[in-house]
This record gives sequence, structure tokens and C-alpha cells, in this order.
Amino acid sequence: MGGPAERQGKMGLRLHNTARRTTEDFVPRDPKAVGMYVCGPTVYDSIHIGNARPLVVFDVLFRLLRAEYGAENVTYVRNITDIDDKINARAAERGEPIEDLTERTTAQFHADVAALGSLEPTVEPRATDHIPEMLALIADLIARGHAYEADGHVLFHVPSWDAYGAFAHKDRDEQVAGARVEVAPYKRDPADFVLWKPSTPDLPGWDSPWGRGRPGWHIECSAMSAKYLGNDFDIHGGGLDLIFPHHQNEIAQSCCAHPDSGFARYWVHNGFLMSEGEKMAKSLGNFYTVKELLDEFTGEALRLVLLQTHYRAPLDFTKDKAVEAKATLDRMYGAIRAGPPGPAADVPGPVLEALEDDLNTSRALAHMHELATRLNKDPSGPEAASVAGALRAAGAVLGLLEQDPEAWFKGAANDAGEIEALIGDRLAARAAKDYAAADRIRDDLKARGVMLEDRPDGTTDWRRA
Repeated sequence: MGGPAERQGKMGLRLHNTARRTTEDFVPRDPKAVGMYVCGPTVYDSIHIGNARPLVVFDVLFRLLRAEYGAENVTYVRNITDIDDKINARAAERGEPIEDLTERTTAQFHADVAALGSLEPTVEPRATDHIPEMLALIADLIARGHAYEADGHVLFHVPSWDAYGAFAHKDRDEQVAGARVEVAPYKRDPADFVLWKPSTPDLPGWDSPWGRGRPGWHIECSAMSAKYLGNDFDIHGGGLDLIFPHHQNEIAQSCCAHPDSGFARYWVHNGFLMSEGEKMAKSLGNFYTVKELLDEFTGEALRLVLLQTHYRAPLDFTKDKAVEAKATLDRMYGAIRAGPPGPAADVPGPVLEALEDDLNTSRALAHMHELATRLNKDPSGPEAASVAGALRAAGAVLGLLEQDPEAWFKGAANDAGEIEALIGDRLAARAAKDYAAADRIRDDLKARGVMLEDRPDGTTDWRRA
């Protein structure tokens, strides 16, 4: 599709900005340098389906921005937090070296994200690679009177910035109650939060002007976003649970270190996720990691479940919805397979307009259903090729329908050769009128989750159930 200059008169992208609690026109600082930062994982365990929601939501926004402004003009930064007290505790619990834990968990994270069909971010910085940037930022905050050293800690002094709490709409009592670090005698104010903390010899640490230590959680994102996107950039994203204290603290750090900066101009947050009608909990049996779900469902089916509900609304993930999503994708891939190869096409106008309306993915999916219906009704008609191309283009901006239909229906077919041989045996049995043998092979394949589709020309295709 064309860039903004080619689409004059159309609505253009609108996003709900948490900072002002309103939906606004998106106007980038520079259309040739659109920047987005999204808080990534803390790599101490496999991600669960709730963690997957922002990965999919902001991947769709990344795809849309690339379509609107050109792939070369969009920078998407998603960090990896590989230094954190949760990581230290999990490594100690398992008797595993911290580096081994973070490397293994990061590799699993990358595998899960790829299975969900999300593009790689432009930059994926790790916190441990950016300690010098964090130290410089902390020193700047001390020099400006917004931070202080106490008992080997460096803390941000919340009362030093009058605007603290405005972004998150938190009053004084809520600020203290939500402080990430418990009230300690060395804190000047109960709401003050840690920028740097001392490390014992058994914990990761770096030399600093305040002694050997490690960074607090919040300072990491402020330092990494500034390095790759500058002090001012367009979009900062994450889940609703990050609004306070994490994002409020990022804003305080960044705006106090750079008084002429506004930090991120648009703040976008996805809603909470329930599981099987309740809050996820291992005790309830509804705590699903993405890795576990991928043993039962395709990543594309999980992605579709996450896109069927508007990103700001609460979402209830259920396994039944994943089954239904697989059936929906079967129908769409079946429509593409039945029709002629579609030429490359622009994103259909109704899909684009839906996504430009604060990422209304459910409305975009409704149009994809309409396209699939048209294609299924007349797979060899004069418009079939263009409809198939439009369906593919619509899917691409949502991260769907990007597989070859045959590959989709056959799944991860490590036993494809054996299945094809059995299908050949069945065809031979039918030719010899040994229908009992042919039916037995069909039933055996069905028991293995392989469904056969006999065609009028005498050939047989197959797919995974």
C-alpha cells in the first residue's frame, strides 16, 4: 500500500494513548524514522499465554507501521531483561548457573515467538550489554538532584519531580503502596525506588561509582530506549500491569534526566488475559505456557485466538477457542488452496481501515471471513485470483495465512513419507476392489489424526485433523 502522502483524505492510524486516556491521531515525529519500544521478557521461565498477548498485539502494530511508512523507516525495539532478582532466585532454586538459565530461557522465548508468527524486532537489546548506559543515566539523575546514594543503593527521589504519579493516575498513598522495593530505613521517602543496588559476591555485579552492584528494573528500559530511539520517540508499549510502577518510573527517570524531552509520545497498553474464565493459576490447572500449548495447537491458531478480541479489552483464553481457531484457519487455507494462485495485492481497504481504528483486529478478521466466503463460493470464478490475493494480503498484516496451504494441512509432517505410502496402498486396494483393506488404512490414518480427502479425479489429498 502507499505511504501517508498517497492516502490523503483517509482517516489514518489512530491509537488509544494511555497518557491522555483518549484515542488520538498518530502523527510520528518523523515519518522516515518511526520508533516503537516494547517491554520484553524477564528470562527466568517460559512465557505463558498472557505474556504472548503483547508479543502478538505489538507485532501487528509493527506490521501496520511498516505497511504505512515503509519497512525501512520503522524501528521496533523489544528488550530482554537478563539481570533481575527473579532470575537470581530461580537459578539458586534450581542450582543452575545464572547465565545457563538466561541463555536457555531466551532460546525458548525465541522459539515461542517464532511459533506465534511474530516478526523479529529491529533491535533486541539485552540489559547486561547496556550497564554503561545505565550508569551514565544514574549519574545524570544524581547530578540533577533527582537521585541519591544511601547504603550502597542509589534511589530515585520521587518528591523531586512534581509530575510523578500523573501518568498512572496514582495519588500519594497509591504511590507508596505500589513501590517495588519495600520501605527501608535508608530511603528518604517511602515511594523512592531503586536505580542501583549492591551485589554480594555470589550475585552478578558491575563496578560503579557507588560500589559493586546491579541495576534496578526500571532504569534498564530508560537507558535502552534512549540508546536506540533517542530521548524522544513515538510509541511505548506493554501490558496494563506495567503502567505502575514500571512505566511511571521510566517516565520519571527519562524526563528528569532529559528535561527538554517528552520521552514517548504515545503509550499503548494491551488488556489483561484470563484463562478458562479465571485468573491463571497452577493450582487451578489453567496456567498454560506457550511451549505447553504448542504441543496441542499450532502457533497460528493461538495467535488467532489472541487477535479475535480487541487488544484493550479483557481476553479469556480457552482451549476450546484454540480448537475453533484451528477450524477457522482450515477454512481460510482451504479457500486459498481451492482457488487459483492470487497475485501480490495491497492490504484490502476495509482491513486497513479496521486496523487504523486503534488496531480493531476483530473487524479486520470479519472482512477476512467475507473474503474466504467469496472464494469458497466461486473458487474458479473470474475474481477468484484477486480475492485470493486480497485474503493473503489481509492475513499478512495480521501475521496469518503466511504458510503454504499444503504445509498448513499437513502440519509438522515428519512421517509424511510413511503417510504418502499408506495412501498409495489404499489407492491400490481400491483399484483392486479390496474395499475392506482400503477402509482399514483410512481408519488407521484417522486414528493418527490424518484426514483423507478423495478428489473427483481419483487422487487423494490429506491433512492433519
